[in-house]
This record gives sequence, structure tokens and C-alpha cells, in this order.
Amino acid sequence: MTLMKIKNKLIGSLIALSIGFSTIAVAAVVPSDKAHELKNRFRIDHMVDSLTLVIQRKYGSGPVVIVLPDGSKWYASRHPKHVKWVDGLSGDIVTIEKPMPGPWQLLGRVVQGSTIKKISKLDISVEPFPQPLFQGERLKVTAQLLGDEQRIRMPGLDYLVEWTAKFVSDHQVGEENFATGNIIVGSYKDNGEGLDERPDDGLFTGKINLTQAWGTYDLHVNARNNILSRDFHHKFVLSPIPISVDVIEPEDPLKDRWKLFVKVNDEAVRLDETHLDFELVGPAGLQLPITINGLEETESELLLPEVAEFGSYRIKGVAATTTLSGREILLSMPERFFNLIEPPEPPPTAEELAAIAAKKAAIAEKKAKDDAVFWIILVNCGLLVFGILGLLVWRKRRNLKEALAATQLRLDEEKAKQKEIGPALDEIDLTMPEDPPS
Repeated sequence: MTLMKIKNKLIGSLIALSIGFSTIAVAAVVPSDKAHELKNRFRIDHMVDSLTLVIQRKYGSGPVVIVLPDGSKWYASRHPKHVKWVDGLSGDIVTIEKPMPGPWQLLGRVVQGSTIKKISKLDISVEPFPQPLFQGERLKVTAQLLGDEQRIRMPGLDYLVEWTAKFVSDHQVGEENFATGNIIVGSYKDNGEGLDERPDDGLFTGKINLTQAWGTYDLHVNARNNILSRDFHHKFVLSPIPISVDVIEPEDPLKDRWKLFVKVNDEAVRLDETHLDFELVGPAGLQLPITINGLEETESELLLPEVAEFGSYRIKGVAATTTLSGREILLSMPERFFNLIEPPEPPPTAEELAAIAAKKAAIAEKKAKDDAVFWIILVNCGLLVFGILGLLVWRKRRNLKEALAATQLRLDEEKAKQKEIGPALDEIDLTMPEDPPS
């Protein structure tokens, strides 16, 4: 096998099809090298061992249908095991091992005007973290999905590739993160939100949470879907925040003003280019700005706005400064809290204590009298109620006895009358007289 054939086979073994959006509105002439790409058709020669298709569709349309040279069709839901397919809202990524040589075709709502670009491999490029890097820093870093070392740009690519950023502690003795494990700290997005400048431009911008323990870490960035998985590793040091802020309580919080103690590490950042922008938030919707431009000393005490309402107060904000290497940074400062508490009343004097005791004694005496009167009235009412009930029962029993006696007397009289009437009736001769003789 000649050197040229070997070279052609190596190049043809990793081919990916990337259909990118074209901004050309009118094309009068189709170049000869693009003629075979019309109507979503493309050809695969016999030396291709692996193929990756990156297909751009109209947003919200269904996955494409792939027509093979022999006329058979593959769908996102039905395809051979050696084919891996990822579909999103606006595109498909399909990896095919040992594709069939010949003319292929895509059926679907592929973006009109798209072109086919052949690439040899898919990879990622991740921007390493700058050094020094500080806790709480707002960091803008980017990553790209590459084809033949060129950025792949396609609308909806953000939905097809998932990026994850993770910190792995180096466990160095003496560092704050010595006992820290693996921490997922963010991701990379190409959606035009946050620090990402434009959506779908192929630049994935990282949203990294740097409010972690300081120390040495290994950054792990992973880009993956069901087809590909690419990793990036980078060792870096997360340094302690170079600016610290604390609240100083006055001796008399009701009369004196609270202070803010600011300490700057001038061995890490430039003192004259350090600016603070805070906000004092308090009760009743209080919001007061606190702006400090250009510090002159590494340690400064600054008066806070006067506060009068009792309650909790919070100081939040950012610090803009420049590192000694000239890198301009923005730091999210940790929030600080303080409370303005209403003072307790002074202790009472001896006269006030005596008056209070006398008042308590009078109240207790009055309560005792009221209780005694209450019980006397209650007992008397009880006796009265029981007396009335007893009288009613006695009268009822007497009336019943009298009624029984009267009834018995009537019965006795009736019996006596019956005895008197009885003999008289017995003496009457009820026989008929005899007839006289004729």
C-alpha cells in the first residue's frame, strides 16, 4: 500500500458532516465541489470507517430520516445498534460505525441554504483558568466544540451537548480545601444569558461558582451526550479573597455610628485601583448605597450611614480591583450583618420597688376579699337552693299524704253507706201475695 493510500485512508476514517447556517441570501452559481451536497444528499466512499453527522434542522421540527444507499431508512427511534443518535429541538448528532459506501440522503426540515463541511474528528477546547484566581471572583471563561480544530457553530447546539465543570481537591496539608471532595461548580452554556455574549455562536461560556474553600484544585470539564464524551483537566490554585470587610460596633450604638473595617492585601491587588460598591439594607425597606473609590491604606475604618431603626442590617456588594499582573477582576464580597437592639429599661429604685410591692399587696388583698365574697355568696346561694328544694319536696310529700288520707276517708264513708243500705234491702219481702179463693 502506497503512502498516499495510507494517508487517504487515515483522513477518510474520521469524517463528520457539519451542516452550518449560511448567511448568503442569493447564490447564482453552485460551485462544483458543492454540487453533490444539493437536496441534502452526500456521498460516502469505501474508505470511511466512521462517520458523524451534525445536522441542523428548523427549530422545533422532528428528527430527520436517513436514507441509505440501498433505500433502507433509519429513524431516531429505530436504527441499528452500531448507530448512536442524539436529537434536540433544532438538530441531530448521529455517529455511524462502518457506514455503507454510496449516496446518502437526509429527509426532514433541514435548514435551507445549509452546507456540508467534512471534518476528521470531534474535540473540545477549554480556556484554562487565569492565575492568580481568587475566591468570590466573577470569572468569564469559554469552551468550544471543535471539528478539525475549527469551532462548530450551529443553532441549538447548546441543547445537544451538556457541559459540566467540577473541582477536585489536591488535598494539600495546610490548605483550606484539604478535606474537600469533588464539587460540581457550574457548567458552560451558549444561550446568550449571563456572561455568554451571543447565543448559538459556538462559544460556550462558563458559569463557575468560586465561593469555595481556597487551595489547590484540578479542574475537570466534561462535554458529553449519548454519542461523545470529551474531558479537559487543568490544575490551578484558588487563592483567598484579597479584600476582607468587617463591621465594628460602637461603644454606644444609640449615639455613635457603626464602622466598616476594610483590609486589602496589597501583595495580591493594587490598592489605588480598588473600589468598593456596597448597599446597606435594613428594616422598613431601608436601602442606602456605600461607595468607596481608591483606598489609600491597606487597613481602613469607614463610617457607615447613620441608622436609627431597631432591627437587623445587612451589608452586601462587590469590589472591583486589579491584580499586580494587571488583570482587572470583580469580587463578590461576603455579606456582613449587625443588629441595632433596643436597650433594656433601667432598674427600678427603692421607692419604685416599694410602690410596686405595695401595689402587688393591694392587688393580692383585693383578690383575697373578692374570693371570700365569691365563696360566701356561692355557699349562701347553695344553701338557699337546697332549702327551696327541701321545702318543695316536703310540701309535695305533705300534699300527697293529705290526698291519700282524703281518698281513704272517702273509701271508708262509701263502705259505711253500703253497710247501712244492705240490711234495709234484705228486709223487703219480694214474694207475690196469694190469690183469694174464688
